[in-house]
Amino acid sequence: MSTPREQSDASQTYRRYLSAVMLHGHATAKACDLGATDLYALNILELAGPMTPGELGTRTGLTTGPTTRLIDRLEAAGYVRRAPDPNDRRKVIVEPIGKPAQLDQVMAPARQKIGKILAGYSDEQLRVLFDYFARATQAYQEAAEHIPDGDQQMP
Repeated sequence: MSTPREQSDASQTYRRYLSAVMLHGHATAKACDLGATDLYALNILELAGPMTPGELGTRTGLTTGPTTRLIDRLEAAGYVRRAPDPNDRRKVIVEPIGKPAQLDQVMAPARQKIGKILAGYSDEQLRVLFDYFARATQAYQEAAEHIPDGDQQMP
């Protein structure tokens, strides 16, 4: 059983980790002449594949107007295209078609550092670590669905 002090230290360590990841994401986006949300949206599209503007808006937390402007920026930069939905010609899907040329170069130092850290773990430790990432991803996604917008009060 962990003590309140250990729980507080663990919470602070985790919050520092999340802050560092966010800082790196913002710095990476800036180095690629993108906004953080633009880079986040490209990552979502790369991971999930083509989706409707509404789905992209939901996944980025943007409303309709900002989502349209986001897609316009990414399309103008040559990173996405709008295409008719093959299942419903009345709908449009957003397809990823590129990424910033310098993205891999900008990401390389962090990827190398994280690779060295991971190399220090046993196969069993890596299984636990990646199990945590998969389960925590699901938990965060589910929790995000239950967070009210700024106009609503928490229960």
